[in-house]
Amino acid sequence: MAHQLPESIAMHLITDTGQAGGQARRNGRFWYAALGFVFLWFSIGGVAHFVLTEAEMRIVPPWMPWPRAAVLISGGFELLGAGCLLWPRFRRTAAWGLFALTLAVTPAHVHMLQQPELFPSVPYWALIARLPLQVALLAMIAWIALRAGQKPGKQRR
Repeated sequence: MAHQLPESIAMHLITDTGQAGGQARRNGRFWYAALGFVFLWFSIGGVAHFVLTEAEMRIVPPWMPWPRAAVLISGGFELLGAGCLLWPRFRRTAAWGLFALTLAVTPAHVHMLQQPELFPSVPYWALIARLPLQVALLAMIAWIALRAGQKPGKQRR
């Protein structure tokens, strides 16, 4: 009969996905790096909504009413969400809010891709790359939301 580790020790050494403890610690570092990236992304983006309001208004699709209000409100929510990511108590809610906000602004990205002549300073390749990058950003935000409140390096059961 093979020797078995007590369950508490085994669970400490192996995560739910079968990764060794060192891999779990590396994942914890990646999670914090993702958190920092998302925080900076929305902090800088939120400030841009207030500093570069006119430029931000140009990407609002024409069918959407009140482009200035849309830019200012979404910028405020970006800053609020970014700030709340810093507090563990609010992190999960903030991440899901930023996830929803990212989905909500997708029509602006599609509009830019459909009307590239309106944005001559943006290379066409950047307009194409923007949508898959947005999918990656959504995945990162979801990962933050799903792991919020856990100890670093631990996987959700």
